[in-house]
Amino acid sequence: MVDENTICVAAILGSTLNGEFEDVKLLNDLLVEKNKETGWDTPIHVDAASGGFIAPFLYPELEWDFRLPLVKSINVSGHKYGLVYAGIGWVIWRSKDDLPDELIFHINYLGADQPTFTLNFSKGSSQVIAQYYQLIRLGYEGYRNVMENCHENAMVLKRGLEKTGLFNIVSKDEGVPLVAFSLKDNKRHDEFDIAEMLRRFRWIVPAYTMPADAQHITVLRVVIREDFSRTLAESLVKDIEKVLHELDTLPVKVNAKLAMAEEEHSKNGTVKKTAIETQREITAYWKKFVSERKTNKNKIC
Repeated sequence: MVDENTICVAAILGSTLNGEFEDVKLLNDLLVEKNKETGWDTPIHVDAASGGFIAPFLYPELEWDFRLPLVKSINVSGHKYGLVYAGIGWVIWRSKDDLPDELIFHINYLGADQPTFTLNFSKGSSQVIAQYYQLIRLGYEGYRNVMENCHENAMVLKRGLEKTGLFNIVSKDEGVPLVAFSLKDNKRHDEFDIAEMLRRFRWIVPAYTMPADAQHITVLRVVIREDFSRTLAESLVKDIEKVLHELDTLPVKVNAKLAMAEEEHSKNGTVKKTAIETQREITAYWKKFVSERKTNKNKIC
């Protein structure tokens, strides 16, 4: 897919979907051979929005950065694992020659030329100051301790979910400290049901389908940050178990059953119900179900 019009090849160090690091070294080696064959000079840009603050501290031996000759630029988000509030990110180039002058703004300010790659004066500098403070305060050892702690807590969560025997772990151990997982059996309820019911326990855990060619896989994802402790990881597993137990006591896919009933009525010539009528029927069904459960609960054996 690389041709003479290719500006660069982008590699992602920390996928949004499952936290995986793409093999930048393998990509570099393949491109070196391609460039030799064709005489091109196709470079690599690394999108390290999340992984840029993780790989140097957890996987220092991993080659993904300027140690690889074709990596010419890297972007990182400080508001992710740089431990700064939202609104800071940057891009760095291997050398000044790798940044085209056409992309630089030259500003004449107070009699001096100020070259900048950004839209100058477009926002405040508080995030820059906060990042500068964190870099000085934590240093290499501090960031390494934070990232190791995040990884350990991710493993606690992973092991807790595996122990239930109900989930497949989709994420890998090496990568962004997150756990992406899916149900082994989603006939009675699915990942979206779990995500919805977890909100009652004040957990916001996103559920989503994977990209093209893997749309049949639905996952839940938990990203582990520096304030997500071991205790929180254990509490989340317990709450997931409570949600699963509660879902198991409910009727299977009431909405699906009603939809099938509506389709059957339509085939028989019955007038199709409106959305409001369907919703009322669902509500009535649930009221009856809850009422029967309360009645049975209060019976004396």
